[in-house]
Amino acid sequence: MDNFGLYVILTRPAVGHVAAAEVAVRCGVRMLQLREKDLPDGELLRIAREVRAVTRGTETRFIVNDRPDIALLSDADGVHVGQGDLPVSAVRRIVGRKMIVGLSTHSIEQARAALASEGVDYIGFGPVYPTTTKAVPDPVVGTEQLREVLGFAQLPVVSIGGIFPETLPAVLAVGARNPCLVRHFMEPSDPAEVERRVREIQRMIAG
Repeated sequence: MDNFGLYVILTRPAVGHVAAAEVAVRCGVRMLQLREKDLPDGELLRIAREVRAVTRGTETRFIVNDRPDIALLSDADGVHVGQGDLPVSAVRRIVGRKMIVGLSTHSIEQARAALASEGVDYIGFGPVYPTTTKAVPDPVVGTEQLREVLGFAQLPVVSIGGIFPETLPAVLAVGARNPCLVRHFMEPSDPAEVERRVREIQRMIAG
């Protein structure tokens, strides 16, 4: 799997999931993840199907967080799991070989193990900076650990956690090519402002 640029995660978007997905598609975002950990299964599946309807037939690949079953039922392009979720080998047995599978990592050791395992298409690494998007945040890894992982990774690495326009330059400076921003895109209540922010970050990544 090649580097794909900006990675967008949908978590309680102020504009709504469908409108946020439409912005991602308009901007040519290649990876869009639905991460809603507190919704009932039925509501999560409904939203996943609505987002999938927006991304189907576009360049935007739709990824479901944590839930290979929801990914299958919504015809998503992939699933992203964490260290405490099903192991990648089990996820592969559920979703097969064609679906994209990503894995979160939070240390050099976890990153090495993930990259050495079969079935992983990309990894997430972070939090690079302190973040409030998780109830129980993992320890901050910082840009130097990110630089180290990027140095040995043979797969795309999504840098995540506390990344905003003011911290993005330092992340890009260590070689990151697939940064993820969450709150920066989820907070505005105007789709036009979300689109402006997405395009601004894409320009920063492109250099």
